[in-house]
Amino acid sequence: MRPKIYLFGDSITEESFGDGGWGASLANHFSRSVDVVLRGYSGYNTRWAVKVLDKVFPAVEGGDGGDPLAVTVFFGANDACLPDRCSAFQHVPLEEYNHNLISIVSFLKKQWPRTQILLITPPPIDEDGRLRYPYTENPSGQPERTNEAAGAYAKTCVAVARECEIPAVDLWTKMQQFPDWEKACLRDGLHLTQNGNKIVFEEVITKLRDEGLSLEILPVDLPLLTDIDPNDPLKAFQK
Repeated sequence: MRPKIYLFGDSITEESFGDGGWGASLANHFSRSVDVVLRGYSGYNTRWAVKVLDKVFPAVEGGDGGDPLAVTVFFGANDACLPDRCSAFQHVPLEEYNHNLISIVSFLKKQWPRTQILLITPPPIDEDGRLRYPYTENPSGQPERTNEAAGAYAKTCVAVARECEIPAVDLWTKMQQFPDWEKACLRDGLHLTQNGNKIVFEEVITKLRDEGLSLEILPVDLPLLTDIDPNDPLKAFQK
C-alpha cells in the first residue's frame, strides 16, 4: 500500500483539489509515491474539528498500510471571525483555539506516533475583499474578519507548533511578503487564488522536505518504465 498524506482543514483545504489548488499540486508532486487524502470541511472551526476527529480519522485507518507520512492541520480562518459580526457563530476565542489545536495534535500523535504533523496558520485577510464578497447578509457594513484578528490566530498557531515540537507554515506572514498580496493571493479577501495556492504548496513541500519527507527518498509504486527491459518486460515484475 502507498503511504498517505492527509489534508485536514476548512474550506481552504476542501477547495485545495480544485484547478491549481495546493492539494492537487501535492497529489501531482507525489503521484507515484504517496496518496494525498482530502479531509477539508468548509466553514469548520477548531471547536467543530475536535468534535469530529474520531469520524475523520477512525482508528482502523492506521491498519491499512501503517501510519500516514504526514497530516496537515489548517484551521483558524473561521475561528478568527469576529464575535459581533455576521459570522459570529463560527468564532472561537483565541484561548480555546490554542487549546483545540493542542487537542488535535495530541489526538493525531496518539493515533499515529510516527506521523509528521504540520500546522498551517490562517492566511491574511483583505478586509475590502470581504466587504465585496460577504458570506451572508451584512447589514453592519463591516467585514466579519480582520487581518489583525487573523494575525493573532496565526501567532497562536505558530506558538502551538513550537510547544508541540512540530513544524508550522506561517502563511499569514509569508503571503504578506508578496507585492499586492490582497489581489495576488486572495480571490475574495479570504480564499486563495492560484498564486495563493502555489505559495501554500511550496511552503508545505519545503516543510515536509525539512522533516525528511522528500520525493527523492520515497520509493515509487511498482517498476518505472525505465526499469523495464524491452527484451524481457515481465522480468521487472518478478522482483
